[in-house]
Amino acid sequence: TCYLIHKLFLINTFKMTQKLTILFDLDGTLVDTAPDLMSAHNYVMNKFGYNTKSIDEIRNYVGKGAAVMIGRSLWNEAKKELSKITDQKIKDKMVEEFLDYYGKNIVKESKLINGVYDFLKWAKENNISMGVCTNKQENLSVDLLKKIKIYDFFDYVAGRNTFEYYKPDPRHLTSTIEIMGGDIKKSLMIGDSENDADAAKSAGIPMILLEDGYTDKKIEQIHHDHLVKDFIGLEKIVSTYIND
Repeated sequence: TCYLIHKLFLINTFKMTQKLTILFDLDGTLVDTAPDLMSAHNYVMNKFGYNTKSIDEIRNYVGKGAAVMIGRSLWNEAKKELSKITDQKIKDKMVEEFLDYYGKNIVKESKLINGVYDFLKWAKENNISMGVCTNKQENLSVDLLKKIKIYDFFDYVAGRNTFEYYKPDPRHLTSTIEIMGGDIKKSLMIGDSENDADAAKSAGIPMILLEDGYTDKKIEQIHHDHLVKDFIGLEKIVSTYIND
């Protein structure tokens, strides 16, 4: 009984002292990964005899993950070469090659979105818990975050393959918050696409949307509570949630 009371006391004390949990998407939100993703994508497309893509086209594909990125490119070719789009083994091999090449060339040209480092530093100093919720494979996500030197800011990284579900499934967010010991009612989502927004909306979490995201949707088609250009001055918006 004493142990249970002590445990409840610790949990309640933690909840009282915890200010906020912020979840971040990765590609297009924390890091502009499009140049390196394009290189990997075009490497695979060339190897398998398909057309390559421009960086703007790649940005539209990124949020769905590697398989969708390869699939969409194949789909655009399907009218000419329908037989190849139906061959799942070839598609699987292409995804495998993509992930292998990308994993070896993950931070050649990728860079932090404007203001990210200073914002993460501010959030850490203000006792805000931070986690990453991405549709990128977990191992690639952790590797990228480490190599671009922001991994230590985060309490948890949940990738596409961490759970049996992923964005836009809201459980990708809610499970991450639960693991982090956070409170859904004291959480925010920061992302750049409808995957992030739909998950946040379903989970009942306020959504901060970055403009010019990795999506082919228009801003007015994507749910959001706040719209920002980048992370410069984002502290002002987040501060309004700290003492709510």
